[in-house]
Amino acid sequence: MKDSMNVPNAPNQPNSIVQIGSSRLSRRTMLRASGLALGLPLLEAMTPAGRSAYASKEALQMTDVSRPVRMACVFFPNGVIQPSWRPKVDGDNWEMGETLKPLEAFKDKLNVISNLAHENGRAGKDGAGDHARGGSTFLTAARPVKTSSNIRLGISLDQVAATALAGQTRLPSIELGLNGSRNAGSCDSGYSCAYSSNISWKNESQPMPKETIPRLAFERMFGSGDAAMERKQRLARKSILDVVRGDAERLMKQVGKTDKRKLDEYFTSVREIETRIEQTEAEDRKSLPDLEVPMGRVTAFREHARLMYDLMVVGFQTDTTRVATFMLDTAGGNRTYPEIGVKEAHHGLSHHRDKTETVEKIQKIDHYLVEQFAYFLERLDSVEESGGTLLDNSMVLYGSGLGDGNRHTHHDLPIVLAGGGGGQIKTGRYLQAAEETPMANLFLSMLDVVGTPAEEIGDSTGRLSLS
Repeated sequence: MKDSMNVPNAPNQPNSIVQIGSSRLSRRTMLRASGLALGLPLLEAMTPAGRSAYASKEALQMTDVSRPVRMACVFFPNGVIQPSWRPKVDGDNWEMGETLKPLEAFKDKLNVISNLAHENGRAGKDGAGDHARGGSTFLTAARPVKTSSNIRLGISLDQVAATALAGQTRLPSIELGLNGSRNAGSCDSGYSCAYSSNISWKNESQPMPKETIPRLAFERMFGSGDAAMERKQRLARKSILDVVRGDAERLMKQVGKTDKRKLDEYFTSVREIETRIEQTEAEDRKSLPDLEVPMGRVTAFREHARLMYDLMVVGFQTDTTRVATFMLDTAGGNRTYPEIGVKEAHHGLSHHRDKTETVEKIQKIDHYLVEQFAYFLERLDSVEESGGTLLDNSMVLYGSGLGDGNRHTHHDLPIVLAGGGGGQIKTGRYLQAAEETPMANLFLSMLDVVGTPAEEIGDSTGRLSLS
């Protein structure tokens, strides 16, 4: 094994329960010790065809258990500069607009979709509050009740799927973000902060809390739920790989060459994530020398976003969960991006009034956010699975609840759908839906792909063909 496992021996753990002597491993086999549970990536030994280390690719592709479809939904605020986002069309050919150029390498594995709309994001009789409505409708397609206290919305796309898949994975879903949630008070023209802070909703009055600290997200994914034990482990600064080392080494001795390579790559990625989390925590401790900060907040946007993207990859790779949401900022977010020369707040800049200098700054932000999304797709596509890669067996929605941030429009939303959904989605296309097509129609099709069909969601009127 590589350096990922070159660590001091951990003490023998009596509660280690991995079984590796049988002819086939369970898809849900985990390495367990000291209150931790480390899921494993899909191995040939976990498939019916995997009794032989040299099982054919065709045989592996025929087993459904080897190809669960994962779904991730990534939200960014304040819309986009539409001319730079929109693909350029020449007859039957199309090419990425300037903003989406970082996704060029994945053009054959994604679809750019135009003309989707959220009718319930529009003002109607409710007046101002487009950012709150843009965030709240993003995955629900439901109209939020304008209130600062008695919130009412609807179940979100991810939670429809998570509820149906409950029990099949360690976590039904994982909710991530870069900013904490405020669920009390008013954040946008009389709308509760809950509407701006959350895109995942369990039901009409219960938003799903999101993890913003990488260490807590990591421990939620791999911890046992024993808070006292996890605190002890953090104090000991012991890697999860140290704790499960014995089981991991026994497993490595009893699987084929291909599985050894997959495990080695996986353990390396877990170690790298842990190391990066520890480094960011160390930086936080340097900035606060008189305080103990056992679980640090990451302030650098790029590193924070990429850590969260990496956690989603590992969560999908190990089948810890098949459903994830990620908010790059709250609706109407005011983050600044000095690392790309944009020191003004994003939200304020989005009201650009077509001023060239301001539009150029928004374009920089749009492009920068897409660069981070391209990193996520690259990581998904680097993980080999039966039938292709993790990206091929996933479905990743990237978009905003506003089309044009300057005009606060809720039509022609900027939407990318990446991944092949286990072969169910035809990719490499610029899909121009009919104008004013409810985005909820896409949601129904996505639920079909992930194997959790629904009759309706939000203001859906039918399905959007993805095949």
